[in-house]
Amino acid sequence: MAVEITSRSLAGAQRETTASYKEIQRPFLPAPMKPASQSRFFGRAPRLVRRNFSSRANQLSGGKAIILSVPKSGRTWIRTFLCAYFCKRYGREFTLEPERYCEPGIPRLIFSHDLFEHRTKGDLWDRIRGKYLVPKKELRRAKIILLVRDPRDCFVSLYVQMTRRDPSAPAKFKQETVSDLLRDKGFGIRAIVKTMNDWLNEFSGRENFMMIRYESLRASPAENFRDVLATLGETAPDMSIFQAALDFSQFENMKKLEAAGAFDSKILRPGDVRDPESFKVRRGKVGGYREYLSVQDQEYAAETMAILDPRFGYRMDDTARA
Repeated sequence: MAVEITSRSLAGAQRETTASYKEIQRPFLPAPMKPASQSRFFGRAPRLVRRNFSSRANQLSGGKAIILSVPKSGRTWIRTFLCAYFCKRYGREFTLEPERYCEPGIPRLIFSHDLFEHRTKGDLWDRIRGKYLVPKKELRRAKIILLVRDPRDCFVSLYVQMTRRDPSAPAKFKQETVSDLLRDKGFGIRAIVKTMNDWLNEFSGRENFMMIRYESLRASPAENFRDVLATLGETAPDMSIFQAALDFSQFENMKKLEAAGAFDSKILRPGDVRDPESFKVRRGKVGGYREYLSVQDQEYAAETMAILDPRFGYRMDDTARA
């Protein structure tokens, strides 16, 4: 059975000796790790001042839990499952925005890319206002769930989305190769690694924090989704409802519903129904990056993976063995 990843089990860890994505308790390191922000790649980064003075702060507040992730880490999957579960439990029609029902038993959940959007989206004024940052007081109050995925797979999925699906993506990216974007300062793999490291450094000492790996969800969805529900207070879920939500959120079903336009949100609509690569629910494959990156690009990605915090549990060769 997977062990819940909490602040205590993340307090200090070393790399596993086997290529496995199963969460396990890790031994303590004899000395604290060097922060990723001081690595030879990134240099010393200024400390983040987490404030949000924009009107968007209200949209990022009031949640029972805050689910943070880099884009393409699998948050649509976890969101679909949770919405399906709570809608069915309270006899409501499925929606990705169940808060509209104002049902007291359905928790408000905040899904955010937080730091990643803060660094890549909007303009200077947006960053000064902290438009995309979850307010500091909310992170102290609510549960924090960090959803992570191998940065190489994240990057490839993000590249496909920006070049095949997202009409709002900068036009220059549609002209760049996967090799170009892999090395991009804002959207490349180093930016993904930096964001993941910064989140873990910020939250790993907190009692209200847990981390879940996309790869673990793929390997054991029932076990890991039960852990997520337990974090939200659902320690004894109705198993018939649980199974129905699990079936509903299976990849193949989600792809069919997206193709049919059955979802009530633009979140789950393909860019082009004739192009499978333009679907939001695309492949979800563990280690799929190897089909898109050249040998040289994989070597570059592996070099960056070497500075990913080992507490995430990823090895440079993990997905090659998965």
